[in-house]
Amino acid sequence: MNDGVCNSASPAELGSADQAAPAAAAWMAVFSLAMGVFGLLTAEYLPASLLTPMAGDLGVSEALAGQAVTVTAVVALFAGLLLPGLTRGLDRRVVLLGFSTLMIASNLLVALSSSMAVLLAMRVLLGIALGGFWSMAAAVAMRLVPAALLPRALSIIFSGIAVGTVVAVPLGSYLGGLYGWRSAFVAAAAVGLITLLFQWFTLPRMAPRSVVRLRTVFEVLLRPGIAIGMLGCILAHAGHFALFTYIRPFLEGTTGVDTDRLALMLLGFGVANFGGTLLTGWLMQRSLRLTLALMPALVGIAALALVLLPVSLPGQALLVAFWGLAFGGVPVAWSNWVARSVPDQAESAGGMVVASVQSSIAAGAAAGGAMFSFSGIAGVFVAGGVLMLLAALLITFRVRVQPAGVGNEVGPAHPI
Repeated sequence: MNDGVCNSASPAELGSADQAAPAAAAWMAVFSLAMGVFGLLTAEYLPASLLTPMAGDLGVSEALAGQAVTVTAVVALFAGLLLPGLTRGLDRRVVLLGFSTLMIASNLLVALSSSMAVLLAMRVLLGIALGGFWSMAAAVAMRLVPAALLPRALSIIFSGIAVGTVVAVPLGSYLGGLYGWRSAFVAAAAVGLITLLFQWFTLPRMAPRSVVRLRTVFEVLLRPGIAIGMLGCILAHAGHFALFTYIRPFLEGTTGVDTDRLALMLLGFGVANFGGTLLTGWLMQRSLRLTLALMPALVGIAALALVLLPVSLPGQALLVAFWGLAFGGVPVAWSNWVARSVPDQAESAGGMVVASVQSSIAAGAAAGGAMFSFSGIAGVFVAGGVLMLLAALLITFRVRVQPAGVGNEVGPAHPI
């Protein structure tokens, strides 16, 4: 990231950062946005740790239960592209508070769902909140801190990703084992309520400003090298989410791990994932191309090893942690690639990446479910591992990497 330049999660909402930068930083408001990221990510990832009990309680297959992730991601894809324009006449504080309210409502209604159809409908609300929040959060950050402090503010906001990855899945598995899967969504609603109250007292009024048109996103996509880069980004995320959505049935089916040990393994994944975000900042200083290609390759190797190597609980725990470490660098590296490649249209590129990543989550979860039904859980992990290796090859040989310092100088994103 560069001072005054958004990272890949930058919104397709505002014009230049210097239009919006305040004289003093509103750090409490920045932390409230980080809480929003954490709450939304927690809610999005919860089904990955609760597929088995959700499916059993609602009388559906685990493959169908996994589509709770798909529905959220598909809705978030369109919400990220459309909501900044549809809400252009509203105070941004009101819009963000609305997204937090939708998050609370979605989690509570999922916890009360009596059928899979109702549950999927309630996950639509989460998708609206998720896509809308992601598309606007960084642009709002531009209006909360001076330009010189923007990289630090964005690092704080998006550290909610890493913290959510550490907490969401193992906590969901643990609560689900103790009190049933619905309790995990009630807990997520409680997190949302705390977030809403914090945002209510810390976010200032922010009158709407100029909006980047949806057309600009497609103009950026047509620039040389951008489309193939986005394809690499999509493949790297799709392969991971095809695997991660079905991690619980895989671990239960191969080693018969109980709920407590499963929670510990998923906690290991999350902690390693956070470590991967820190490691990537160092690695990108050496070579962004190596980072972009190496991380999905390591995820692919871990997935195939989980299937092909002899089954043992300690061995699987190590491989799951290795997978978490490797994938921790993927979002950070692609954030840096976009900022280097499109420094003059970072906001438009942000809307494009929101759509790309959410479509990857949807495609990965859906394809994983289809493969699960067709060839079992082992087939999901073989296919996902191969897809990650193909992504690494595409990135190595076809994706352009703009050197830092071309256009607006953009260095690697360092998470807090």
